[in-house]
Amino acid sequence: MTGLPDLPLSSGDRETYRAVATGGEALAGHDVGRLVGLGLIAPNPDRDGQYIAHDPRGAVQQALSQVQETIMRAAQCMAELPAVEGLTAAYDSHRWYSGLSELLETRDEMNARIAQALRTASSEMWTAQPGAPVDRDPEVQRAGMERVLDLRARGISVRSLYNVAVRDHATTSVHLAAAVEAGAEVSTLEEAFPRLVIIDGTHLFIDNCVRANGEDKDAGWHVTDRATVAWAHTVYQHMWARATRWQDGDVSSEMLTERQKAILRALEEGEPQHGVGPRLGLSDRTVTKEIAAARAAVGAQTVYQLMAWWGRQQAEA
Repeated sequence: MTGLPDLPLSSGDRETYRAVATGGEALAGHDVGRLVGLGLIAPNPDRDGQYIAHDPRGAVQQALSQVQETIMRAAQCMAELPAVEGLTAAYDSHRWYSGLSELLETRDEMNARIAQALRTASSEMWTAQPGAPVDRDPEVQRAGMERVLDLRARGISVRSLYNVAVRDHATTSVHLAAAVEAGAEVSTLEEAFPRLVIIDGTHLFIDNCVRANGEDKDAGWHVTDRATVAWAHTVYQHMWARATRWQDGDVSSEMLTERQKAILRALEEGEPQHGVGPRLGLSDRTVTKEIAAARAAVGAQTVYQLMAWWGRQQAEA
């Protein structure tokens, strides 16, 4: 690969060039190798030990050509990295051990490592986001959409699993509908599930479940052990099979939120009220609050009346 120009110039280089350009001699004892290499000066063929100055604009053009060629070669090398990384499957297939796990201690470190893995991704990015929806910076959502478009343009499968509550969050709902339109697969799940990201079946990003007090709650682990990643891949497929596609969302009643519907479905299936929270990843207080809100929404005085109303709605659906 062509090397980069030998820059920056030192103060001695600049003084030497000025001296040569004005008809003088190079500064005594100063190494003129950098100036000669850049094409700023050249040995005087008529006078041994003396130099003649060249137009700096020519040196600039020469340096630009070197930089441009280096950038082009670097881009070509980057484009070949996925093919090189793809050889890891052949390396790992005959070994009983593979990659390790690395703790990434902040959200920024996690995001940077995920972005690094995505740059060489070739087949899939699957994410699971169990958290309740929040109002996000429009710039963050725009960046997320650009990532989806970039991955889909590269032929990469994009799957995103969300808490069912996102269906009732206006801005998130619009964003996810746009992601589906762009070619991503989006589903929602009522029950609790772990947060994770899987890239190409070789990179797994998970929460820091061994967190010590005081550590960043957004810290996590980057796992490359192939057995662990394969296990997580299977778990994700099971979660995905139980989820509801974005396009097939329940529209049986606009009077209730998706979270309230999830609670009523759990009760309908025989789950005791104190068991609904652990199943859906909610606190007992939240379950009680949501049931009360659902009763008020449909005009039911008791939970029994609420469930009777729910049963009629399901029968008519």
